[in-house]
Amino acid sequence: MGHGKPPYAAEYRQQMVELVRAGRKPRGLAREFECSATTIRDWVRQADLDEGLREDGLTTVERDELRRLRRENRQLREEREILKNGTSRRLPGRMETGRAAWKDVSGREQPSAFWRITTPLKNVVQGLQRT
Repeated sequence: MGHGKPPYAAEYRQQMVELVRAGRKPRGLAREFECSATTIRDWVRQADLDEGLREDGLTTVERDELRRLRRENRQLREEREILKNGTSRRLPGRMETGRAAWKDVSGREQPSAFWRITTPLKNVVQGLQRT
């Protein structure tokens, strides 16, 4: 699927597959319907996989599951990395050594405005607790 064009409708793809199976050539359909012959061949191949006529690739259901599992795996790796590095990299409650800045989850430094506001307030609260 290209980045600049929206995907073709499922009904359109199914009609192209049916026309190829009825004996039409993908190249002729491509000229007539302004779609590439390779794309039509890919649709026919995927339809054959989904219907069990071929076994040399993944079905649409298997492809979707693989995509979901890869996304979940990537998220779990990121969460593990955050836990491995400790919470000081993502929470403003701990400062980096020698610097008045903290890093968010993506690792970007954030401004020290949090510390400029909370440090005086913290001193006031501690002073009130002593009296």
